[in-house]
Amino acid sequence: MIIAGIGCRKGTAAAEIEAAIAAALAGSGFAASSLGLIATAKTKETERGIAVAASALGVELIFVPQAELAAVAARTLTHSERVQTHMGVPSVAEAAALAAGGPQARLLAARIVFGQATCALAMTGETS
Repeated sequence: MIIAGIGCRKGTAAAEIEAAIAAALAGSGFAASSLGLIATAKTKETERGIAVAASALGVELIFVPQAELAAVAARTLTHSERVQTHMGVPSVAEAAALAAGGPQARLLAARIVFGQATCALAMTGETS
């Protein structure tokens, strides 16, 4: 299953989040239909844009607790000083995708920046 990890600034519109996901999928050679899940930091629970994007795309949205983001931080590929300072991890998008995918998850695409949103793709360790 492919997971889109999302990071964004407060108040980011759903259209911008959807565009970031579409760009990440297209850039990695995946169809939109291959997306199985959206994940983000638990601190983003009040971000309506993420919830609206997940609903529009017809996929489940999960919120990853800080401890789980921190547990996979060493496996992220990119590093944002701003995100590290505010969120305690180098990349919310990458950490969320990896954490949601479980211990065998691997990044398919490092985070891309699209306006005020970031998106990274991970794949679970599942073979189905």
